[in-house]
Amino acid sequence: MSSKVIPVADLRYGSVVPDVSGPLIAPNGLLEDTLGRPLKDLRISVTDRCNFRCVYCMPRAVFDQNYAFLPHASLLNFEEIERAARIFVAHGVEKIRLTGGEPLLRKNLEVLIEKLARLETPSGHALDLTLTTNGSLLARKARSLKDAGLSRVTVSLDALDEPLFKRMNDADFPVADVLHGIDVALAVGLAPLKINMVVKRGTNDHEILPMARHFKDSGAILRFIEYMDVGASNGWNMAEVLRSADVIARIDAELPLLPLGRQAAGETAQRWRYADGPGEIGVISSVTQAFCHACTRARLSTEGRLYLCLFANRGYDLRTLLRDGASDAQVETALAHVWHGRTDRYSELRAQPADTGAVTVSVDPGRVEMSYIGG
Repeated sequence: MSSKVIPVADLRYGSVVPDVSGPLIAPNGLLEDTLGRPLKDLRISVTDRCNFRCVYCMPRAVFDQNYAFLPHASLLNFEEIERAARIFVAHGVEKIRLTGGEPLLRKNLEVLIEKLARLETPSGHALDLTLTTNGSLLARKARSLKDAGLSRVTVSLDALDEPLFKRMNDADFPVADVLHGIDVALAVGLAPLKINMVVKRGTNDHEILPMARHFKDSGAILRFIEYMDVGASNGWNMAEVLRSADVIARIDAELPLLPLGRQAAGETAQRWRYADGPGEIGVISSVTQAFCHACTRARLSTEGRLYLCLFANRGYDLRTLLRDGASDAQVETALAHVWHGRTDRYSELRAQPADTGAVTVSVDPGRVEMSYIGG
């Protein structure tokens, strides 16, 4: 009698259970890592599934009908997510972003948002509670998300040209439906709303100016992201990276720009406004202008693994602590130990020859995928 081998999806990346022995460490909201970087931002992936197959994130050649997504029992439930989030907030987190996969595919997500919206920082302030989405379900969900307590949304949109957009999402999804979702989100008050465009040289960089023109007076903030070497499945090539400086130059030549300062410490985007009136754009230069020195982010995967960097290849298994009887004080101590030992600064360690400014990157095949921990 033959037996069927079922892959254990949640063992695809290495992880360790943090040590909870030794003296307890009570949170004081001032947790710092080895480089003095505080813990201020938490990204929580609520699903590893997505209804798009974007070529730079979940290419269909890898994430096909045979791909082993996580079984439901492996996912953190909403009570576990709320408990973990409360512990992170006690240690200083002020902003929580829900990600995926596509987070709006998680059933009853509004219930989780209601739970998280009730959390307060140690100083008594409400959290900045936001969500990143591909926009496919946004028109249908915007009002219920706002009513549940979501502050704002970020929408991923890589082109306005319909054939190109469909090629990039590889799901035959029309761009008009995403644009409608953006309009509905703005109308219900999920603002400031941000639009993220991943720029891939030779694929969609000719859409930079059309995107800038379209969103200039829309009330949304458009941000251009350098195509990143995240994970190992997207076939990343440095030749396909268009520098943020070149993006700004293209826009400035037609729509003059003036620089803006950063709104908060740890902000990843360099900001610009249009010289002739309202409207703002940003650029995120994680390949050519690393900002590791100011990174205040932690990432919690769908199954409860803590990652300290978008380019990590190992996580810390918090789910085991949450499910095996660890007290809040023990989980707080485990988190403190992990963050205190954080040394990650992958992007700043890339080779950058001074004469050309070129970046040489060797992609680790064991690196965690962006679709697994959220962008």
